[in-house]
Amino acid sequence: MAHAVLKLSKEQLSQLQSEYKAFLQDKVPQGGQFVAKVSGCTITAYRSGKVLFQGAAAEQESAKWSKDVIKNKPVIEKRKRKTHNHLPPETITSMSIIGSDEVGTGDFFGPITVVAAYVSKENMALVKELGVKDSKMLKDPQIIKIAKDLLRVIPYSLMVLHNEKYNQLQSKGATQGKMKAMLHHQAIDNVMKKLPDDSNLEGVLIDQFCEPGVYFRHTKSSANTEIPYFFETKAESLHLSVAAASIIARYAFLKKMDEISEKTGVTIPKGAGSHVDEAAAKIILKHGIGDLEQITKAHFANTKKALILAEKRRK
Repeated sequence: MAHAVLKLSKEQLSQLQSEYKAFLQDKVPQGGQFVAKVSGCTITAYRSGKVLFQGAAAEQESAKWSKDVIKNKPVIEKRKRKTHNHLPPETITSMSIIGSDEVGTGDFFGPITVVAAYVSKENMALVKELGVKDSKMLKDPQIIKIAKDLLRVIPYSLMVLHNEKYNQLQSKGATQGKMKAMLHHQAIDNVMKKLPDDSNLEGVLIDQFCEPGVYFRHTKSSANTEIPYFFETKAESLHLSVAAASIIARYAFLKKMDEISEKTGVTIPKGAGSHVDEAAAKIILKHGIGDLEQITKAHFANTKKALILAEKRRK
């Protein structure tokens, strides 16, 4: 499991706790100050000032606080990432690139949304003007506004893996990594087909969720193409195309979550914490376990927790 560690002052720790207020968990380890769970990451803060980020999004989540929120930059202690032959060049930020990213992989409710988007050198100024940046730094209303503008000005492709299909694939042994690879691959291919021959596309940048070799194996594709493929974690900070893809993917995910809320009559929360268990239990009591499985990633531990909660409330 990926992890990162920050060392913060008491003031910084209090600030961090305030920012994660909506995601705080009930159980806190001995010596701990708080535990919070967000999509793809669990944050455990200790009174000593040590903050542990664990999960697929650990590096991205820790970098968010070390760069933009905490005034005095703390020391980050983390494992060195393995290098590979598909790291982006130093000039990546100024290249015409198709970027791809996904949302919803760590959320119990809702689908996985994957977007590939093309931002050319000529479009960079406009995309920046629209407010595109790391989506983790944006609130939902900002995401919605920026995404609606982006949909009109850049080529993109949205892939949505609905929960029913996700559960079918998972039950047959497909890993989430393989599902994501296939979605990214299809979205990228869709965007390539939309571009004119004189687009001057210089490469593809994927927000890395697996090793390049694993990606090419899952997609049965080859790295030996005319258009180079680059893989890097925290790719949103490297190129506007990935940041734009992330914003559109989150916008699509939010729309699907609103649809689920309207359909069930229950406010659907993001993430996979105890607040999610509560919502899932309400749905079981109101509609039954069958309906819950159609709108969730059924293999998550939240299913069993929700069933226990629902059973207690029936008594």
